[in-house]
Amino acid sequence: MCLSVPAEVTKILADDLAIVSIDGISKEISIALIDDLAVGDYVLVHVGYALARIDPAEAKRTLQLLHELGSVGHELQS
Repeated sequence: MCLSVPAEVTKILADDLAIVSIDGISKEISIALIDDLAVGDYVLVHVGYALARIDPAEAKRTLQLLHELGSVGHELQS
């Protein structure tokens, strides 16, 4: 199973690269697959590549669900 994670573009770099924030963690990724990205856009990131631009509200909902799943997982391990 593959998982892509929503991330906010925080800086556009040269050579089709960008810095994104994934839940407060910065990561350099390739944006070669998406045209016309801007700082503040949200993308789905998989193995260091932005795969698609997504709606900011959808990105935030998805991140919230991932947090909830993480909390449930920690409770089940206790």
